[in-house]
Amino acid sequence: MASPVCRKFIWKARDYSLELGGRTLVMGIVNVTPDSFSGDGVLAGGKQEKIPGMAYALKLIRAGADILDIGGASSRPGSTPPGCKEEAQRVVPLIKALVATVPVPVSVDTASVGVAREALKAGASIVNLIQGTPADRRLLALVAESGAGLVLMHRRGTSRTMQLPGKTHYRDVVKEVKAELELALEQCLVAGITKDHIVLDPGIGFSKVPEQNLEILRRLDEFLSCGYPVLVGTSRKSFIGKVLGVAEKRRLVGTVVTVATAVMSGAHIMRVHDVKVMKQAALMADAIRAA
Repeated sequence: MASPVCRKFIWKARDYSLELGGRTLVMGIVNVTPDSFSGDGVLAGGKQEKIPGMAYALKLIRAGADILDIGGASSRPGSTPPGCKEEAQRVVPLIKALVATVPVPVSVDTASVGVAREALKAGASIVNLIQGTPADRRLLALVAESGAGLVLMHRRGTSRTMQLPGKTHYRDVVKEVKAELELALEQCLVAGITKDHIVLDPGIGFSKVPEQNLEILRRLDEFLSCGYPVLVGTSRKSFIGKVLGVAEKRRLVGTVVTVATAVMSGAHIMRVHDVKVMKQAALMADAIRAA
């Protein structure tokens, strides 16, 4: 069966206009946390760094990251987020330094209005809204006013509640996730965020059990009918561990397969930890899809 044509878009994010739909873009993950599920939190190793995360972020740029996504609160199932002040203290200095240094957009990965506000003041171009369904209207108004790009991610509940049975019950996971994203999209448009500033993320691993994550990947092309670019984040996630029976740091091969699958199905952006390897996987899948 032929691969779906990847529809082209221009994603506007403050001073950036990113071309989506040709080469798949790679968003590199920088977790400025002590408790990242994947074990890559830059505060966990005890290293003394003037700006925690800076060396790691620059490493991802050298590896080919097209976007950097900076997060200061773990969103792993069952986690309790830090207070707004602590989360902002983790991400704002790094965002400010990166904006002055790197030639790519910097994103803040948060569900907090206060953190998003401080990150945008520091120069972030994108808000990766991990609590996107339903979305906080104050945060949407902030994004609209700033002209930032928005990643609207599907999730039911909070990190502490999202994997409870009531949050992971779907009759048809793809149809219901799409419907909930479409309601959130209406919120965005009412708030004044224009369509060309929005990217959708079906939220793999958030409020879904492993079988549902696999179903979303299998039917990812159905999300393209919403008329927006699609971002996918599968990197090192637990559904890969369940299928392969491996721990977080041994999920590289499984992640490569999910990245290639998503790209072949029309994904525009892949959010990953292992930038160098996943960029190669995406480029290879892009070449096959275009053949």
